Amino acid sequence: MSLWRKKELQELARVFLLLETEDEARAFLRDILTETELLELSKRWKAARMLDEGVPYTTIVRETGLSSTTVARISKWMQEGEGGYRLLLDRI
Repeated sequence: MSLWRKKELQELARVFLLLETEDEARAFLRDILTETELLELSKRWKAARMLDEGVPYTTIVRETGLSSTTVARISKWMQEGEGGYRLLLDRI
């Protein structure tokens, strides 16, 4: 079974829907993730926004501290993934 279809991940996705405010989201993320994990996620989101704006990989790597491999993976997921990046980029 794909990781994305496992019961645990489905439940986690559902609990995100219960968050009503930015403060609630921050509190939940801080409790469920380490500071390192939070920083990594925020860097990946920043990279996705920058890619969407057409910023070159080299600039993204320099500004986020992510590896070029990670930036390339984010770009690939934006094009061939589940559509989550695109969904949220279109909503902001």
